[in-house]
Parts: sequence; structure tokens; C-alpha cells
Amino acid sequence: MKKLALIIFWGISCALHAQTNDSYDYTSEFNWGINKNSYGGLIGGFTLKKARRLNDKIFETFGLELMNVKNPHEVRMSAYNSGSFFIWGKTNYLYAIRLQYGRDRILFKKGPQQGVEVKAVFAVGPTIGVVTPYYVQVDPTGQGIYTYNTPYNGQPYTYIQGTGNLFEGIGQSKIQMGGNFKVALNFELGVVKSQVTGFEAGFLLDAYFKKVPLMGFGPGTTPVENYSLYPTVFLTIFYGSRN
Repeated sequence: MKKLALIIFWGISCALHAQTNDSYDYTSEFNWGINKNSYGGLIGGFTLKKARRLNDKIFETFGLELMNVKNPHEVRMSAYNSGSFFIWGKTNYLYAIRLQYGRDRILFKKGPQQGVEVKAVFAVGPTIGVVTPYYVQVDPTGQGIYTYNTPYNGQPYTYIQGTGNLFEGIGQSKIQMGGNFKVALNFELGVVKSQVTGFEAGFLLDAYFKKVPLMGFGPGTTPVENYSLYPTVFLTIFYGSRN
């Protein structure tokens, strides 16, 4: 949280310092980004966003976010024989597909080929949660000789040799509906009028109609709570075009 606050403060300071009476206008913008957030892994997911100008200060926005959402109690453990890693107690993945409609309001305009443009970002929309079984490699002999992939359902630690294949079990997924709300600050740093480069930092809440069953238990046999609400802070680095 402290790092996020410092980033936002730095962006606003740069924008205030670089203000000028000269500015350039654009009517629409499209960008894509890579997201890091407090409920994701090294890369939380990917974003797409389309914006069109409504007036001098306001843009109408349409967004799509594809995220891998994790339970905060997930812990990677080394398998008994193979040395591969898996998440003990995990039963499902959650892939969040977020559709967003919102407004971007310009707080500080960018000068031609200099400065930082800062926008306040507000968006809301439905979330489609794709709940996919978590597959593990299992060897019932515990010797690492014969393995097969199966959804995790409480197999003993000594049987598990690692995680299953990427997107394995996607055909067995179930849909869990919810909604999302986002508030953020957007900092555009590019120097070319037709291109946009920058970052967006803020807060997002995913709310599902019922708890998402991501885990059965944590390390050992400690029961782990599953959640229907996922409040997260995030940072998205984006690139795109405008005209």
C-alpha cells in the first residue's frame, strides 16, 4: 500500500510540475495492459480498454479484464518425490472475466510532448467467474514410478508429484456470477500524440453471489475460508493508441 501511495503521489507531482497552457486533444483511445494485484500471482492478468471523449474533461470507457484470482492462503509446496511444486489444499482455479463500463475524468492535462496526463477512473460491471478444477499429478504408490493427472480431492501429500497441465480441466469449469467496481488514477506518460503509455493504480472489488470454493484447507489440515468478496489493490502498465 505504501509503494502504491508513493507511485500515485509521484505521478500527481509530475503532472503539476509540467502543466502548460498548450495541450493537445484526442477523441478516442484504445489500450491494453498487464496487471499486477494483491490477489494475483507474478502477473495478475491482462486488460483491454476503449475510451471515447464525451466533453473536454470526460471520457466514456468500455473495459475487459482477464484475471487469475488466488486465495490469499495459497502456499506452494515441494512434492514428496519429484521436487515439483503444487498448492496444498487447492481445489479450484478462479479465472475472472470482468466487463466494465465507466468514466475517466481528466484531472491534469498533458502538454505537447511533455508532462503527465492524470485521470480519475471509475468503472463498474458484471464479473463472470470461471471456476476450474485444480489438477495434480498423483502416484498412488508414492514412489514416483506411475503418475496420472486428476482433480485434487484430498489425496495424501506423499501421493502428489506436482501440478497438472496448464488449463487442464477447463472443460469441467463452472460459472459463478458476480460484479466488480473499480476506482483508480491513470497516469499517461507518452511523448507521441498518437500513442499512449503509462500506468493505472487503484482499488478494485470483485463480489460474487456466493463463496468461490478455491481451497479445502491450507498447510497441514488447517481449514481455510473461501470468500465471495475479493478487494484488491492493483497496478496496470498499459500501452495503446489514440486519435
